[in-house]
Amino acid sequence: MHTRALVLFSGGQDSTTCLAHALSRCEHVETLAFDYGQRHRIELDQRLAVLRALRARFPAWSARLGEDHLIDLAVLGQVSDSALTRDTAIEMARAGLPNTFVPGRNLIFLAFAGALAYRRGLDMIVTGVCETDFSGYPDCRDDTMKAMQLALSLGMDRRLLIDTPLMWIDKARTWQLAHDLGQQAGAAGGGDALVRLIVEHSHTCYLGERGTPHDWGHGCGACPACALRAAGWARWREAARPSA
Repeated sequence: MHTRALVLFSGGQDSTTCLAHALSRCEHVETLAFDYGQRHRIELDQRLAVLRALRARFPAWSARLGEDHLIDLAVLGQVSDSALTRDTAIEMARAGLPNTFVPGRNLIFLAFAGALAYRRGLDMIVTGVCETDFSGYPDCRDDTMKAMQLALSLGMDRRLLIDTPLMWIDKARTWQLAHDLGQQAGAAGGGDALVRLIVEHSHTCYLGERGTPHDWGHGCGACPACALRAAGWARWREAARPSA
């Protein structure tokens, strides 16, 4: 049984849903983010707003939510040539992947998360990687996660689980999962409580836009991250609409 979790928490829609997933199942949950020289710091600021809102709106979860950690990985930004670490237009690269791909990012994140989990006595790492609505990043694949789980468990000589609750669901089902988790938490506002929190406070936009919010939250509305989030919202709302 894995009851003590470390959530890779960027402050976006996916990682906020993963944090709620962990809080609904584990007795103790800590959060971890990385400053890797990303082109904007809005997500690092917004993740703190999400944590404050979770503590205030979900009392049952607040008691389980432990320490937050931020690790400086600026060296990753120095060695990567990506639209997430350079002020350049987002486009498809020659390798068939978008130039938002940061090679090795998730592998490095998980290695540091494993070391922190070992020190903190945590037995599960939760991450929002997904093979359904995603940009084709090879370090988000299920096979990659299984390989990293084995490597970390062997290297730490301790069974460490990598939990990927979003791996096989699309963005519409991610919105539904957030709704379900909010309802299960018994917070004021029922199932809509967590959805509203994600819309108001989370940040996923690659360009760091934080202006007038859309129905689905803040963002430029045009980058791949915003497009996925908006399309998922539209599909979810359409599915939730009562039939005539």
